[in-house]
Amino acid sequence: MKMKYSLSLGRVAGIQIFVHWTFLILIGWIVYSNLKQGLSTVDIIWSVLFILTLFACVTAHELGHALAAKRYNIKTRNITLLPIGGLAQLESIPEKPKEELVVALAGPMVNIIIAGILFPFIKLSPNVIEEMDLRRLSHHNFLFSLMVVNIWLAVFNMIPAFPMDGGRVFRALLSFKFERNVATRIAASVGQLLAVGFVFIGFFYNPFLVFIGIFIFLGAQAEAQFAEARSLLKGYTVSDAFMRDVPLLKPTDTIEYCSDRLLASQNKNFIIADERGVVGTLSRDEIIKALREGKFTNPVSDAMNRDFISLQVNSSLEEAWATMQTTRKTAAPVFSAGQLVGMIDTENVAEFLMISEARNK
Repeated sequence: MKMKYSLSLGRVAGIQIFVHWTFLILIGWIVYSNLKQGLSTVDIIWSVLFILTLFACVTAHELGHALAAKRYNIKTRNITLLPIGGLAQLESIPEKPKEELVVALAGPMVNIIIAGILFPFIKLSPNVIEEMDLRRLSHHNFLFSLMVVNIWLAVFNMIPAFPMDGGRVFRALLSFKFERNVATRIAASVGQLLAVGFVFIGFFYNPFLVFIGIFIFLGAQAEAQFAEARSLLKGYTVSDAFMRDVPLLKPTDTIEYCSDRLLASQNKNFIIADERGVVGTLSRDEIIKALREGKFTNPVSDAMNRDFISLQVNSSLEEAWATMQTTRKTAAPVFSAGQLVGMIDTENVAEFLMISEARNK
C-alpha cells in the first residue's frame, strides 16, 4: 500500500518506486535558501542535481534491502522517497538471525559500493576537504561530496538503534544467543539510550538531532512492543482469538446504512459478502472517509477494501497478527473448510494480548 499523495516513478526489479509530494518542499527549500544566499542559477542547478543524485543513491540503498529480502522469498510492496530518506515496505522482517543480518547490511553496503565506484574518478588535492562545501556545489566537488555523503549514510544507518539498519544488525547478532523478543528488548533499550543522547546534544548544538533522537526513541519502542506481542501470541492459533459473531454487510448496502450499524454496535470493522462469498472488508475509517466525501447513498462496494487477508482457523495467530500489522489491515475474515466462520480484527487481538499477559503474571 503506497503512501497518500505519492507519484509513481516506475518499477525497478519489479518493485514500484514512489516519491512523496513533500519531496517537492525539499527542492523548493533548496532553491529558496540558495537564492537567499545570492547564489547564481548555475549553483542552484548543481545543488538540485546533487539532491536528485543523492536520492537516487537512497533508492539504491532501499533496493539493496529489497533484493536481499527477495533471496529469502520476502516481497517488497514498494519503495517511497521522502525528504528524510527512503522507505522500503517489506511484507515481513526475516525471523532468522542470519537472514535479518544479510537484509539489514545490504542497504549500507550499497552506499559503500557507490563510494568505492566514485573514488577512482575523484582528483584528490591537498585542500580536498575544504572543497567539500554542500552550500556551493560545482563540477569540482560534486563527485567528492557525493562519495563522502554515501559513506556518511552508511555509517549513520549503522547506529545500533531501531529503526536504523544498525539496530536490526544488533538485534540479529543478539538473536544468535537470546530469544528474539529478548534480543529486541536489549537492542531497543540501547537504541533509546542513544536517542536520549541525541536529544540532549541536539539542544546544545543542532536542533535536527532532537528530531532524529525522537524518531529513534519512538521507533525502538514500537519495535520492542511488536516483538513482545509476537512472543505472547506464539503457540496460539486463530481459533483461540477470532470473533464468531461476524458483522456482515452486503455490497449493495449504502454507506449511510453502514454508519448506522457503526453507531448501533461496538463493531469497528465489517465483512462484506454476497452470494459468492466474502468480497471485501470495511473499516470505521473507510466509512468516515466515504461520508466526508458525501457518498451517503453510494453502495458499500465503492468504499470497501477488496485487497483483504483470508485466514484459516488453524493458522498461527502470531503470523496472522504480524501480517495484519505489516500490511496495515485492521480486520480479516476467518474460514474453516471454505466457510466463513468468524473475523479477526486488531482490537480483539489486543484484548487477547492483554488477557494472555494478565494470565502469565
